[in-house]
Amino acid sequence: MKQNMLITICGRAGSKGFKNKNLKSLLGIPLVYYSLANAMYLKAHTADAQVDICLNTDSEELIGLVEKARCGVEIIRRPEYLCGGTVGKFEVYKHCLKVMEERKGYLYDYMIDLDITSPMRKLDDSLNALNCHRACPDADLTITGCPSRRNPYFNMVEEDGSFVKKVINIPIEARQQAPKVYDMNASIYVLRSGFVRDENQHLILNGRSIIYQMYDTAILDIDSEEDFELMTVIAKYLFEGNKEFNEMYNATKAFYEEVKARDE
Repeated sequence: MKQNMLITICGRAGSKGFKNKNLKSLLGIPLVYYSLANAMYLKAHTADAQVDICLNTDSEELIGLVEKARCGVEIIRRPEYLCGGTVGKFEVYKHCLKVMEERKGYLYDYMIDLDITSPMRKLDDSLNALNCHRACPDADLTITGCPSRRNPYFNMVEEDGSFVKKVINIPIEARQQAPKVYDMNASIYVLRSGFVRDENQHLILNGRSIIYQMYDTAILDIDSEEDFELMTVIAKYLFEGNKEFNEMYNATKAFYEEVKARDE
């Protein structure tokens, strides 16, 4: 039986840390087009599912960029109660799911979120993350990340009065003895829709989670001007020197060139 899948791209208008970060361009291409191009690739390579794509935002400028692409993305205008800086993304996922299921008249089996400000994905990362999730039917969600450079069991500390102490104080003398930990990169989330739909669930990591490992791009999520400058340097390096990232960049660039050509 054919499944239904919803791809979400979410971004609010305001950001205290970095103003209008969702409207920035990375190496001449609007950030949102990296997620859009990846969403179109994922849709084209998921023949066994009915795939819909939606943008959830309160930014008219972001809506304008996505509508200009003319690629069938559904627009969800985010209500004011979901626009604050303390609103968790899981509540936005719930809103996406509710609106789209009411709009389409059918239920979704999976949701995949492609973050606007974490665009450093290989072209097939989202498809691989989806397949990873499907292979574990007991999982509520699949997160993405890579092995952490620091480990709370070994070489991370927290303040304790006038001093600092190890975050998790167990007797470990070497990094190799520490449990393996990962840095989440927030680039891709794959979610079982029943978990999102559950009215008793309000924190995304309360679910049974598995991880899909991605290439370590310094775990950058754009929240400041410095983040953006560093991501620009890393992106240029990878797009020029790494075949798989070069494929992603070329696909995104071709997508953007088509949008510009139609707009002329």
